[in-house]
Amino acid sequence: MPATQKPMRYGHTEGHTDVCFDDSGSCIVTCGSDGDVRIWEDLDDDDPKSITVGEKAYSCALKNGKLVTAVSNNTIQVHTFPEGVPDGILTRFTTNANHVVFNGDGTKIAAGSSDFLVKIVDVMDSSQQKTFRGHDAPVLSLSFDPKDIFLASSSCDGSVRVWQISDQTCAISWPLLQKCNDVINAKSICRLAWQPKNGKTLNIVTWSPCGQYLAAGSINGLIIVWNVETKDCMERVKNEKGYAICGLAWHPTCGQISYTDAQGNLGLLENVCNLTGKTSSSKVSSRVEKNYDDLFDGDDASNVGDFLNDNAVEIPSFSKGIINDEEDDDDLMMASGRPRQRSHILEDDENSVDVTMLKAASSLLKEEEEDDQEGSIHSLPLVTSHRPHYEGPMPTPRQKPFQSGSTPLHLTHRFMVWNSAGIIRCYNDEQDNAIDVEFHDTSIHHATHLSNALNYTIADLSHEAILLACESTDDLASKLHCLHFSSWDSSKEWMIDMPQKEDIEAICLGQGWAAAATSALLLRLFTIGGVQKEVFSLPGPVVSMAGHGEQLFVVYHRGTGFDGDQCLGVQLLELGKKKKQILHGDPLPLTRKSYVAWVGFSAEGTPCYVDSEGLVRMLNRGLGDTWTPICNTKEHCKGKSDHYWVVGIHENPQQLRCIPCKGSRFPPTLPRPAVAILSFKLPYCQIATEKGQMEEQFWRSVMFHNHLDYLAKNGYEYDENTKNQAIKEQQELLIKMLALSCKLEREFRCVELADLMTQNALSLAIKYASRSRKLILAQRLSELAVEKAAELTATHVESEEEEEDFREKLNAGYSNTSTEWSQPRLRNQVEEDAEDSEEADDGEEEPEIHKPGQNSFSKSTNSSDVPAKSGAITSSSQGRANPFKVSANSKEPVMSVNSAHSSNILDNMSKSSKKSTALNRATYNEKSPVIKPLIPKPKSKQVSAASYFQKRNSQADKTEELKEENPKNVSSETPATSPENIENQRPKTGFQMWLEENRSNILSDNPDFSDEADIIKEGMIRFRVLSTEERKAWTNKAKGIAAGDGAEAKKRKRVVDESDETKNQKEKAKENLNLPKKQKPLDLSTNQKLSAFAFKQE
Repeated sequence: MPATQKPMRYGHTEGHTDVCFDDSGSCIVTCGSDGDVRIWEDLDDDDPKSITVGEKAYSCALKNGKLVTAVSNNTIQVHTFPEGVPDGILTRFTTNANHVVFNGDGTKIAAGSSDFLVKIVDVMDSSQQKTFRGHDAPVLSLSFDPKDIFLASSSCDGSVRVWQISDQTCAISWPLLQKCNDVINAKSICRLAWQPKNGKTLNIVTWSPCGQYLAAGSINGLIIVWNVETKDCMERVKNEKGYAICGLAWHPTCGQISYTDAQGNLGLLENVCNLTGKTSSSKVSSRVEKNYDDLFDGDDASNVGDFLNDNAVEIPSFSKGIINDEEDDDDLMMASGRPRQRSHILEDDENSVDVTMLKAASSLLKEEEEDDQEGSIHSLPLVTSHRPHYEGPMPTPRQKPFQSGSTPLHLTHRFMVWNSAGIIRCYNDEQDNAIDVEFHDTSIHHATHLSNALNYTIADLSHEAILLACESTDDLASKLHCLHFSSWDSSKEWMIDMPQKEDIEAICLGQGWAAAATSALLLRLFTIGGVQKEVFSLPGPVVSMAGHGEQLFVVYHRGTGFDGDQCLGVQLLELGKKKKQILHGDPLPLTRKSYVAWVGFSAEGTPCYVDSEGLVRMLNRGLGDTWTPICNTKEHCKGKSDHYWVVGIHENPQQLRCIPCKGSRFPPTLPRPAVAILSFKLPYCQIATEKGQMEEQFWRSVMFHNHLDYLAKNGYEYDENTKNQAIKEQQELLIKMLALSCKLEREFRCVELADLMTQNALSLAIKYASRSRKLILAQRLSELAVEKAAELTATHVESEEEEEDFREKLNAGYSNTSTEWSQPRLRNQVEEDAEDSEEADDGEEEPEIHKPGQNSFSKSTNSSDVPAKSGAITSSSQGRANPFKVSANSKEPVMSVNSAHSSNILDNMSKSSKKSTALNRATYNEKSPVIKPLIPKPKSKQVSAASYFQKRNSQADKTEELKEENPKNVSSETPATSPENIENQRPKTGFQMWLEENRSNILSDNPDFSDEADIIKEGMIRFRVLSTEERKAWTNKAKGIAAGDGAEAKKRKRVVDESDETKNQKEKAKENLNLPKKQKPLDLSTNQKLSAFAFKQE
């Protein structure tokens, strides 16, 4: 089986990079021109431990827990491994060293420098040094003979020399290389290696541990492996991008070769040569095993540990061998090296939560004592066949608690939090242990420097306070420390100690409150001033928390996940005056084998989170509080090992604010990272097509404006223009999608799209269908419009019933005395509203109440549906402009009698919706563009009541007049909700009767009138000139009522009409300003003409 080449990844910045394995092969160690040494658990480790050793690191070597590096300050340094603690300087040169190597037992190191010198130094006693002089150019590489008798060196002078260590003499020299003046100009860096055990030397890079295979890396990116005995080429692998291979290291116990190139990339070859003819064992990485120790009792550690180790990732050949084939035990152990000891596993840093942990990665086998290999194998008890073998899913170690926007705890310089308010950095090194707080908006607060004597590890920041928490120690309890800088008093700090053995694991700040989740599975709430509030239990260990306004977002472990998946739950609470829980421990969806990387809110207050695979999800309040993916940051990454570190989310404008991290999951504190802005994209299908693109844009717009409905529902102020713009954008997209579906002859799809439209957009859709000669589609859309209008009316009726109850209670508390309500009316108001008054009087005898917002085409809404109530609230629409007057001034053509039969109900529907939206903004989902302010200025009860019912009556009057004008303007499809109020039984109004009798006079005075609209306009002007008594007589005549009775009714009505005039003058003036924009009851729109054409109504 050929070697498997894994994709290379970013390791260091561009430049020479070196690589080696640790003694057991459990870690890959690299160094590069960025001056860092990185310790990788495997190639997929996205959070390697990093040790800064200098400005540049040219070479590294590792043995016996000592990490030796050749650094740009001309020194050879020692650090402890894996802690990375500086352990002194072994030697110095006059210029930088190019290569450093250990001898076989790790007691000595050899270093070669650009000052032509080679030195051998004792690791334990650096004063014991030997210097080798003889090269005439910088030294390229060194290698100890396995028996520590000879040292080989290569140089830019073109020679390869072998030195006798004991007397520091050159034993032999070969002119093998092309000469050059410096390492950077050398065609080959000529890394040397002695064959293990027998001591032959060759100009190669590395030998396999068994000494049977030879691996070499070339300057054109080739890696070639030969079998030395047969001289066969076993493997030939090319670097993905053809960069020069400058580092090779063979795994101590299995067939893996780690390599680096001159551009700072790290790569791994697996299954190289299959050293014993079997596949190298793939096992669970160290961090899994370390965490599994806690899952089982100590007594069972040996047995259970073994089956966990060997079978965490199932490999068929191994599982069969362990159960059935005792004879293969020797081969098995040879293939996997020596048996693994659980106590030898490399300790991982505490902030690592990578879930590459369950991938089949490099084998983490530790070298035991240097005794005979076969002996150690045969000394093992053969109990494998008697032990039950488990092949099921393996439990996933639980993710540790973390603070969103923080970097790992083991870093000396780290971010404690980076959010929309500011940044908190922590510095913990030899010079200082301090915390710096920086605000994005310095007008909130100036930057602050705090001492960190208590070793705070968790922090949060808001526009009100800084919140810090520390873990407990043997002497001190875990503490919560708040700096309430927005406080108006002089005491701006408070601190609270947690109970004994209770550690704070996560904290967050909201508006006026703080929260802390503890190891006792408790969530403690505090006011921002330090008062303890509610305490409640969490269902599982906390993972992370976030706060925004009154909302608290908690993520916790609701169980144990398997096969790399986390099992998380989420609670969302509102901590305002009415405390309630929105999400009750619902499962938190995650990408397979991922964990949560960021938890928070958008700037507008919508809960969001990001998982380790870069998927950003947001709570979709419009779909029953479900989670919808809104962005995949991996799509924006250039390399496999690149990530985006999220710091904030904005819904308007749509922005994902994050920091690009090359080759890591988090940014360094210095230099200051630059914030990038990514766009959102919902994961819809066929996004490259026009249809898929518009669908994604529409639903993204809907989702990202759900927060406006949430704000409205909870009584917050919000920008109406944003809502109007969103509705406009959504309706434009729907119209475009409908047009596209029309072109594709998808008429059923058109109706489905129309169902999402507002009534105005639906009328445009009918207009488009009519122009496109889609007569069946236009008919269907018309029927849909009728259904939607009927639903709208029903919704309004329900809301009106509640308003009616309020009105009755209001009336019970107030008298209608003349001093309180009645004021003389101005003459011009009487004249303008005479028609309104007359028609309001017409409705006195009808018991049914006309609901505001009811559509004019509905047969149940008659001209006589307006009630007359005693008291102040029975008033006509005083102060409102007459609808006839508005249409007389309109630039659009006025409705004619000839078009009465053929006019479509949609025009009436759209007019009615215009009138109704102002009163009923929140009663239906498809909001019209006209939105009243969420929190109006407070009024007195009398003013509110009177203005409310004046609006109501004027609404009825407008509907009345529209029906007077067009008594037959009702489509045959309109549902008849009241059998009594059908069209042929409806009486004519007084104006209609007067117009019939005086039509001939109007025509004789104006012979040029050919249009019915002109006749109506002239008749309206003349009818208005008549005295009130004459107009009343015509009305009574139309209704068949005696003139005397009508006069009495008129007197009763007049008292009420004159009421509340002075008190509500400002309110009525405001209504008068708004009315003409919304009221066009007699206009004949293009839609009607098109609809008439479409349906060919006579």
